[in-house]
Amino acid sequence: MSRATGDSLCWYVVHTRPKQEDRTSTNLITWGIETLNPKLRVNKFNEFTGRLTQIVKPLFPSYIFSRFRYNEVYHRVRYTRGVHGLVCVDNQPVPVDEEIIEVVRSQMGGDGVVKIDKLNPGDKVIINNGRFQNFYGVFERNLPDSDRVMILLNTVSFQAHVVLERALVNKVAAKRVPAEHRLSYSPSM
Repeated sequence: MSRATGDSLCWYVVHTRPKQEDRTSTNLITWGIETLNPKLRVNKFNEFTGRLTQIVKPLFPSYIFSRFRYNEVYHRVRYTRGVHGLVCVDNQPVPVDEEIIEVVRSQMGGDGVVKIDKLNPGDKVIINNGRFQNFYGVFERNLPDSDRVMILLNTVSFQAHVVLERALVNKVAAKRVPAEHRLSYSPSM
């Protein structure tokens, strides 16, 4: 990252007011300023009904990317409704490398939602919601014609195959799995 370059067209990180990412993006687009507001689709477990509901949330809560010429439109950006400020170092907005923006865009679908990591057999996973929240396991396979997966669940006292909604499972690095939850995986026939 380098300092604001004045007349060059650069990407910057705009810090928005809480829950104002969409509003800020729309307002900047109205000014003719390009924005990137990546989203993440997550399933939320309703503890009262026991159902999963799908919601779309900002990938970076309270932050969006915006592309503009600093010398020309900084004050317009800074005082747009929903903007809290720009991310700065030593009180100077810092441009974001184009490569970073391309990496984010490459992970986004046409709807602006970032794709979830693909799981491969043997990947270590953690269950992030529901009855088995914070349990570790090993991904075995996707189940046909559904958004469900089968994992081998390992606890201190037992091992079991569990079928869960895909959205409840996140991939984790093997070294982050506590020793008592580590399993070796060999595909079953």
